Amino acid sequence: MAPSQIAHDIEPIPVATRRRAGRSGAMSHTSMGLIIAIVSCAAFGTSGSFAKALLGSGWTPVTAVAARISIAALALAIPTAMALSGRWHVLRDNIKPIVLYGIFGVAGCQLFYFNAVTHVSVGVALLIEYLAPMLLVGWAWARYGRTPRRLTIAGTAAAIVGLLFVLDVFNGFSVDPIGIAWALGAALCLTVYFVIAGDEESELPPIALAGGGMSVGAVILLAMCALGVQPVSVSTADVTFAGSQMPFWVPVLGLALIAAALAYATGIYAARALGTTVASFISLLEVLFAVAFAWMFVGEAPTLVQVVGGAFIVGGVVLVRLDESRHAESFGPVVAAEHDAEIERWLDDVRPTLDEECVTR
Repeated sequence: MAPSQIAHDIEPIPVATRRRAGRSGAMSHTSMGLIIAIVSCAAFGTSGSFAKALLGSGWTPVTAVAARISIAALALAIPTAMALSGRWHVLRDNIKPIVLYGIFGVAGCQLFYFNAVTHVSVGVALLIEYLAPMLLVGWAWARYGRTPRRLTIAGTAAAIVGLLFVLDVFNGFSVDPIGIAWALGAALCLTVYFVIAGDEESELPPIALAGGGMSVGAVILLAMCALGVQPVSVSTADVTFAGSQMPFWVPVLGLALIAAALAYATGIYAARALGTTVASFISLLEVLFAVAFAWMFVGEAPTLVQVVGGAFIVGGVVLVRLDESRHAESFGPVVAAEHDAEIERWLDDVRPTLDEECVTR
């Protein structure tokens, strides 16, 4: 019998085994993942400044978000088609995560947040929304039995303290059950975003997930505008941005291309490269970028308390990242040993077939 026929008859090495084998050298792209995660945070951080320029000129939240997501979907259409060229079956096989990503990670997260800020302060709404990294730690604990380690717990505590300072939630703090409920909804949507974006087993390219999710989100938001579910208003008047007057389409394009298309696409890549937990904690840096851009473009200078809070957030992110790195280093030899053992078991299974074929020949 020909060697090719023998190879055909033998069951291939399990996919899980091949993936674990590849992960033994998976740290090679971690540094790139960190860089891209920071780029994503910076891109997301511009949204507040761009949106404020539009909202101050007569736009309503739902129309600003609808324009943001719709234009981003158009911008990502060609890159998405190029990434899926010849592999359209991957799109069909991943319709469910794309739809869920569009509903929760794109449309839901923003709408819940914008509704929250109509009932509670921006600081309180953001603080509750950014409980998502902590929810992810709890989800991993409940789903996979991953008890949080001490450094992760310390990083979580530091991040919470940092958010309290940076968002200045005690200045104008108000408790409104409806606003709290909307903000918790935003946190849950953000959690779903990280779970779907961080699925490293997915065959769907990050740009395709971003483009598909944007398309789903755009359909939902445009339908809401058409049905008048929330107040709808736009303005073509010049807006004030970065201390000067400029056409309204400048912040619209900035909101769509930078704060949406670039931010979401890079965010998905980073989540897959770093894992959902680390990526979600790094996303807290978005708050710092938002404060910095508000200082640059809107003239809202950060206070000393916010600077101290920023240091706490960075410290929390470093602790979580250090914990994940140490765990990966200690777990690496175990993964390698399991991989070698599984290879040996696979060889034991196929050896009789090989011997039989050699005798036949």
